[in-house]
Amino acid sequence: MQRLHIGLALTALAATPVAAQDGYRHAEEPIGTVEQVYNGDLVPDLAVSTFRNIDRLFPARRVAASDQPRPLEVAEVQLGPIRAEIGDAGYDMNDFLALDNVTGLIVLKDGKVAYEIYQRGNGPDTRWMSMSVAKSITSTLVGAAIKDGSIGGLDDQVVDYVPALKGSAYDGVTVGQILEMSSGVRWDETYTNPDSDRRALLAAQIAQQPGALMEVMAALPRAHEPGMQHNYSTGETSVASEIVIGATGKNLSDYLAEKIWQPYGMEADAAWWLDAPDGNEIGGSGLSATLRDFARFGQFFLDGGVIDGEPVLPDGWTEMAGRPVTLGDGETVEYGLMWWPGWTAPSKEDKAYLAIGIQGQNIYINPAKNVVIAMTAAQPKPLGKEPVDPLVMFDAITAALTTAE
Repeated sequence: MQRLHIGLALTALAATPVAAQDGYRHAEEPIGTVEQVYNGDLVPDLAVSTFRNIDRLFPARRVAASDQPRPLEVAEVQLGPIRAEIGDAGYDMNDFLALDNVTGLIVLKDGKVAYEIYQRGNGPDTRWMSMSVAKSITSTLVGAAIKDGSIGGLDDQVVDYVPALKGSAYDGVTVGQILEMSSGVRWDETYTNPDSDRRALLAAQIAQQPGALMEVMAALPRAHEPGMQHNYSTGETSVASEIVIGATGKNLSDYLAEKIWQPYGMEADAAWWLDAPDGNEIGGSGLSATLRDFARFGQFFLDGGVIDGEPVLPDGWTEMAGRPVTLGDGETVEYGLMWWPGWTAPSKEDKAYLAIGIQGQNIYINPAKNVVIAMTAAQPKPLGKEPVDPLVMFDAITAALTTAE
């Protein structure tokens, strides 16, 4: 286990061309296949080396780092011992790191580093897969496109930006309903079922043929009226990414670099999976970045989507994105605009919310306590292998930092 000594200066890393893997110290490690990832069929060491080399699984486009990285200063008050109670059991930080297969954890309090740790050979230079954390980033780019006028608003029609979906079940669905995942289009998200819609989308991604993902989405039937039923769908995020691309005329990687990655001061290049060589980004997964830059993204969101006094997102977007959605029939759903509202009592009280990815990635944002936590892990299955609920630990971390003030 490698523990960073927080008292040391935090130095910026030189950007390297992601596609060429020049200078990346993990570049020669063995990796598994994408099918093994979704099947939960990687032995622990192979899972680690695969998750920090996902830009070798598919063609990926570079998201260029900033020439002026935003410093991550050391917090005056460092995180001390914590303990979380779950049922009759208690867990400290070491329990959490071990049981949940955590490979990296960073805690920002008031924008400064209060805790940072890496395991399994990872370090500040390690890029790690985001999986569905990418959904929250894609939805943020929709917000940016609304702010700059490329998208008229959440009530705009999907097919106005994604012509490939005209005449499909997405005809009549709004941009906002895509972000809520309330399109009413049928979808089975089961990762480990080879016959699910999620695996059909993955098969289209593996085929690496331009337009194949939207062909999958266009063939889906409608199950409910738009806006009346929430159904978690990675396919909806692929639609969201196509909305951004169609509206802005730019690929997601360049748009992310232009709007957030460079102006906010990300210190390392990221990489984003493509649906075909030189194609479009996979909006629902496959963004690979360093832990510190995931934390910076969380801080950007906590800052209200404002960079150096300039708003990148519409007014109120960051508050709205993490709140539960109310459907057309008045039902409240515990999902936001591709963010997860907190489900524990402390997180609900603070209106905290998270970006979450399978196999153990999280970006936790607590606006009431000014805390951001980014986490990576190498859990053996897509879901159901977190003995300790990360949010309970994040609550304990937040409480400890607040008490220490």
